[in-house]
Amino acid sequence: MPRNVFVLGMRDWQRAELESIDHAEEHRFHGLLDHQTLVCSHAPFDELLAACRAHLAAFRGAIDAVICHWDYPSSCLAPVLAADYGLPGPSLEAVLRCEHKYWARLEQLKAVPECVPAFQALNPFDPHAADKLVLNYPFWLKPVKGFSSQLGFHIESRHQLEEALGRTRAHIATLGRPFNQTLALADLPKRVARVDGLYCLAESFMSGVQAAPEGYARNGQVFIHGIIDMLKDPAGHSFTEYRYPSRLPETIQAHMIDVCKRLIAAIGFDQGCFNVEFLWDEARDKLWLVEVNPRISQSHSDLFLKVDGMSNHEIAVAVALGRAPRFRRAGGRYKAAGMFMLNKYGDAEILRVPHPEELEALAREFPDAHLMLEAREGIRLSELPNQDAYRYVVGEASIGGEDDADLQAKFQRLLARAPFEFSDHRPLNQ
Repeated sequence: MPRNVFVLGMRDWQRAELESIDHAEEHRFHGLLDHQTLVCSHAPFDELLAACRAHLAAFRGAIDAVICHWDYPSSCLAPVLAADYGLPGPSLEAVLRCEHKYWARLEQLKAVPECVPAFQALNPFDPHAADKLVLNYPFWLKPVKGFSSQLGFHIESRHQLEEALGRTRAHIATLGRPFNQTLALADLPKRVARVDGLYCLAESFMSGVQAAPEGYARNGQVFIHGIIDMLKDPAGHSFTEYRYPSRLPETIQAHMIDVCKRLIAAIGFDQGCFNVEFLWDEARDKLWLVEVNPRISQSHSDLFLKVDGMSNHEIAVAVALGRAPRFRRAGGRYKAAGMFMLNKYGDAEILRVPHPEELEALAREFPDAHLMLEAREGIRLSELPNQDAYRYVVGEASIGGEDDADLQAKFQRLLARAPFEFSDHRPLNQ
């Protein structure tokens, strides 16, 4: 009998990817809340949890697995729902040791101190917050709970800190208040409980080449199935490409994997998937730990499919069902794959995006490319949801090739044929 797998915020393209896994006929994939409600609405966590529970309670059939692909709140809804039904999954506390940035740093400091920058919690509503800073400039300031680098600021002066704290006060409650509802469901250490979702984390500036091992934990063992390079623009603020497989030296990849295994075991994360972001400072031969995401990344799925012939959905589904994943390497059509961000710098009105017939023509010309658009005509870039402080992402293009040069050439050809227009008359990626 097919197993019923519930996927939080599932979109049509994710369903297509899920239904392409091996033995897909053995599963039935069901959406659990729509993407707009789950990812874009910033609804109270308690309301989202109640809606999920009502949906599952009304389902006529067995509930066999719950999977999340998105950041918070999906990442925290999944363990609560899995616990409701006695399904495989990490505990909420283990997930929060990744999601709560201050708690995460405290745990990392105990497990892998050599990879952790100096950090401190700051209350942006404290009128003396800037006076209480003990870190040296430059540093990063970010909310205790955020995603997609929202409200993340590179701070180089007292003036920039005051400005960033003001912007943070105006917007931090959007995620901070729902996150506090999540924290109320968990058993928190006293040191963590006082630093709620309306706090910020300041941490020393880290630099280097960014990469993310992705893996899973099952029955107390930690496995890594691939490492993704995460390339940034010249300013070092925003991502331009995810690339697979990693081009980092084998010794650095091995070091990342070792840190992952030690950390994931130490925080008690089990029966779940994760990816861990690192920075490697080549000049100092220093490895920095950026953050742990307690899920697979949907941005990585097509990259694994193109290179390995299997997407990471194979792993997520198996682990959520309590099965040992079967993942083969290098079985795909391409030797390399890249997920390119369609970035736009500076606010402007979106005058034109590719129309359906143009997207069909692009699909014929680039049959193995996967183009996803997040923009629509007639709105301003600043109206797009879930953007960081330095650029706007209007879409993504996933491409396979023989090597980096082949990937770049294909992407530039695709970009030249994708008709975007903006009121400032500046093209994408400029």
